[in-house]
Amino acid sequence: MENATHRQLKVDKTDAEWRAILTPEQYAVARGHGTERPFTGPNWDQKADGIYACVCCHRPLFDAETKFESGTGWPSFYEPVEDGAVVEVVDRTHGMVRTEVRCTDCDAHLGHVFEDGPRPTGLRYCMNGYAMEFTPEGE
Repeated sequence: MENATHRQLKVDKTDAEWRAILTPEQYAVARGHGTERPFTGPNWDQKADGIYACVCCHRPLFDAETKFESGTGWPSFYEPVEDGAVVEVVDRTHGMVRTEVRCTDCDAHLGHVFEDGPRPTGLRYCMNGYAMEFTPEGE
């Protein structure tokens, strides 16, 4: 796991610039490290083929082929679209230690990864719907 504060970001905007391009919900999750309520965010129940990208910088993050129904109410995937698409950071908030997942290019908060997912990785990337945009295959 990396320390995100020591990485050179490819996309670096001011707080005002992020607020201008994101909806209040997107900003609260992706820039404010928030979490939407389960079963309320975009695409938690999306079944179509396509790509999930960062809502802030549009970097491809997850392929719908790796999405699975976790029962949690958040989009869940067993692996990112490619090595280096996301960075994992130690998260010690809320009185626990978890592994936060962020976009490699812009440092957007995406969600957390847990070791209770399906094969072949055994990982569950539990992502916030408001942190990602979905593009159906062929578009």
